Amino acid sequence: MAQTTVPLKKTPAPTNWKTWLGVAPFFLFAILFLFLPSMRLITASFSSPEGNFTLDNIRQLFTVPLIVNAYKLSIQISAITALGGGILGFLLAYAVTVGGLPKSLRPILMTFSGVASNFAGVPLAFAFVATLGRQGFITHVLRDYLGVDLYSAGFNLYSFAGLSLVYMYFQFPLMVLIMAPALDGLKREWREAAENLGATTTQYWLRVALPVLLPSILGAMILLFGNAFGAYATAYALTGGRIGIVTIQIGAQIRGDVLYNPGLGYAMAVGMVVIMAISLAGYSWLQAKTERWLR
Repeated sequence: MAQTTVPLKKTPAPTNWKTWLGVAPFFLFAILFLFLPSMRLITASFSSPEGNFTLDNIRQLFTVPLIVNAYKLSIQISAITALGGGILGFLLAYAVTVGGLPKSLRPILMTFSGVASNFAGVPLAFAFVATLGRQGFITHVLRDYLGVDLYSAGFNLYSFAGLSLVYMYFQFPLMVLIMAPALDGLKREWREAAENLGATTTQYWLRVALPVLLPSILGAMILLFGNAFGAYATAYALTGGRIGIVTIQIGAQIRGDVLYNPGLGYAMAVGMVVIMAISLAGYSWLQAKTERWLR
């Protein structure tokens, strides 16, 4: 009778402490600049201006109209620019990847997207003021040569619509950078199989490509939402604080002379962290669904 041999399980080699040296800077950076500030943020949100423990700061997040409206305004502008930037960015990414545009345009668009997606803050605000402000270059050209006065027609760069337009400048390039690799991941065999079965181009995109790309598109829009939700310098430099988004209200509570209440500002920041954490959780879930198809 033949004896069956059971293969011995290999015991993993003990981890040498030297192997952790490579990731030690990462953990140190995370502790110093992520974990400790987060703990400070949470503990300070329960402090009154006198330094005593209080729950009033958390209560005001849901009861004070100024704070509630600040969150609503930030969510609105983030959602609008995420949707608009997502649609425009997806169309541009499609055009230079699987569309009919010359392939030579792809390096140019990707380079511009990499620069524009990081172009924000005071320089971006100044660029739009110099271009579309009341005395901006485009404003003068349209008024003096074409007889079109943007501001008489209702446009205002320093309004909610104007701020949304400025945000779009760095939103759609980020969408291009995210969606170009996803579009490249579409397998040629899927399209060939659909065509062999008699599917048209429209049917292929509606029934094959878009269902596969939908989690990636939604996940990218969530990233755009978070990108706009945390913006501060651009809005403050452009509007001077006249549009009370939540980041500007936090700055007013922590550094202001009239609304000075650091504990409330920290509590508002905690509220932002919660919203961003929910957004990142949704993005991670959608990315997991996307990777299953685009491996």
